[in-house]
Amino acid sequence: MQRREALKKSAMAAGSAFMVPSLFALLQSCQETSRLNWKPQFLSVKNAELVSSLVDTILPKTETPGALEMKVDMFIDLVYGKLNTKEGQEGMAAAMEAFDAKAKDKYGSRFADLSPEDKSAMLKEEEANSPKYNGSIWGTPAGVQEPVGFYRSLKSLALWGYFSSEEVGKNILTYDPVPGPYQGCIPLADVGKTYSL
Repeated sequence: MQRREALKKSAMAAGSAFMVPSLFALLQSCQETSRLNWKPQFLSVKNAELVSSLVDTILPKTETPGALEMKVDMFIDLVYGKLNTKEGQEGMAAAMEAFDAKAKDKYGSRFADLSPEDKSAMLKEEEANSPKYNGSIWGTPAGVQEPVGFYRSLKSLALWGYFSSEEVGKNILTYDPVPGPYQGCIPLADVGKTYSL
């Protein structure tokens, strides 16, 4: 009887020895990782994850849809791919690599893998230190525009993609395809939500 019990216990010990690494691997696979649920046309997968993470940090989902729900990251991928020259595409890819390298130097990981607090801190720093766009008069920039860098250009593109989407234009902003009569002197509080174009 003692031999039989010893064999049972050794078999259970051997089984658990095989199970522990499997369970550990399973637990690790459940951790949140950056995943891309669309196929980039221009961006590498790594850079597409960066863009998705950036636009989600800039325009997160609240009571209104976020940038990812409006597919702003896919929009940016198409704009970079179809409207840039070869040199522009290479420059953009290099700027993305530099942005990720800056995140790694300062926070220890690429931007997509940072905590929400570190992402927010990095974007606040970028906002403070990035060159700004010149003011404009009737849509024409005033003066000679200096390069604004990766962060500012991506943010501008993200806002453009978000606010020009049909969902945001019709259901979040006030949409009035045929405006009523001109009323020049009304309190701003009476205007209500911002109008879409």
